Amino acid sequence: MGKLFGTDGVRGIANTELTCELAYKLGRIGAYLLTEGKKKAKIVVGKDTRVSGDMLEASLIAGILSVGSDALCLGVIPTPAVAYLTRKYNADAGIVISASHNPVEYNGIKFFNRDGFKLADEVEEKIEDYILNNKDIDYKPIGNEVGKKINVETAIDDYSQFLKSTIDVNLMGMKVAIDCSNGASYMTAPKTLRELGAEIDVINHNPDGYNINYNCGSTHPEIIQQHVLETKADLGLAFDGDADRLIAVDEKGNIVDGDKIMAVCGAYLLEEGKLKDNTLVATVMSNIGLEKALDKYNCNIVKTKVGDRYVLEEMKKSGYVLGGEQSGHIIFLEHNTTGDGLLSALQLISVVKKKNKPLSELASIMKVYPQVLKNARVSNDKKKKYLKDEKIASRIQEIEEIFHGEGRVLIRPSGTEPLVRVMLEGSNEEMLERHSKELVELIEARLG
Repeated sequence: MGKLFGTDGVRGIANTELTCELAYKLGRIGAYLLTEGKKKAKIVVGKDTRVSGDMLEASLIAGILSVGSDALCLGVIPTPAVAYLTRKYNADAGIVISASHNPVEYNGIKFFNRDGFKLADEVEEKIEDYILNNKDIDYKPIGNEVGKKINVETAIDDYSQFLKSTIDVNLMGMKVAIDCSNGASYMTAPKTLRELGAEIDVINHNPDGYNINYNCGSTHPEIIQQHVLETKADLGLAFDGDADRLIAVDEKGNIVDGDKIMAVCGAYLLEEGKLKDNTLVATVMSNIGLEKALDKYNCNIVKTKVGDRYVLEEMKKSGYVLGGEQSGHIIFLEHNTTGDGLLSALQLISVVKKKNKPLSELASIMKVYPQVLKNARVSNDKKKKYLKDEKIASRIQEIEEIFHGEGRVLIRPSGTEPLVRVMLEGSNEEMLERHSKELVELIEARLG
């Protein structure tokens, strides 16, 4: 059997890979299975600004209504808003039509359960089984049992009110530059920050269906860096297309990525006694500087595989309140059930406000160590065998000993390509380049 669901829902080029037919089936089968056939269930639906959103939304909603569920349509709104509003509206599930930071030709469909969490693997596999094996739901309601489309006019206000309730300071006197990536945050971010009292300067907030993520937003932080310097803002915020990630910029134009945001917010929560078990969750790709920065606070960092779903799994398992990725997916689990760019922005700004210190000073607690990433080309059937090769294992150990605790080696097979990814991190970039090249050649020679 093939695979529909990736690490973040079903994605593909809209109208060829992610077709209207597939969207209809995902709506129909997903709604029925997630609600266990409940009559008049409620499914919350949101989307980003890309042009294919209307097309896929129409098909998705048709599928939802065809099994008797009502579709609560939020319109253009951030992905994390759907997770929150699914809970607020006591809905049975939530669905987002978005391809996040990807180019406009892509789109995606992602589900949340009634509690606002991404679906468990076994639920996704059940939906896949129906679709890939051409099964259908044996239920076709008629008359007043057919589902109804309901446009929710208060969605942005409801989400914005929630966001504002997560901090206990106003932002009067602060000048904030915002890059909305011509995406889902183009209304919500300016509205929320303005209502909290900030003076705002917004760019890339005029979506036309085609310009989402185009040379803007969190994947092009150089745009907000330049804008912060030009406008003399106190800090800058760059979101991606569906606003579930944040890259910040300090008043000097320096990037404050997900690791640094966690360092700043983690240190503050530790000082306040609000970081459960003095622990935060990061991935194996997080910079070693994060660990060293929080070590002075006796903070423990639990590391997971790359992917915010793995971060969330670890947080839920142990009740941790803060976790995230270098890319800007940050989860404040006391407030929301998924990465939330605007929520992360407010938590960060509230620390700046309460500490009455510039973001550059707060972020300076973390030194970013250079990282060098190279790929070794190895066939798919051999890419996990580096773990058992004594020469490779021995050389990795020798290199880590050379670093004397000031660096590390991370080797991991690609999930989709015939590659082994080699990442070295440390203080000496020339040494990193030399040893990473050596390891790539060794892996290819032993396993290629």
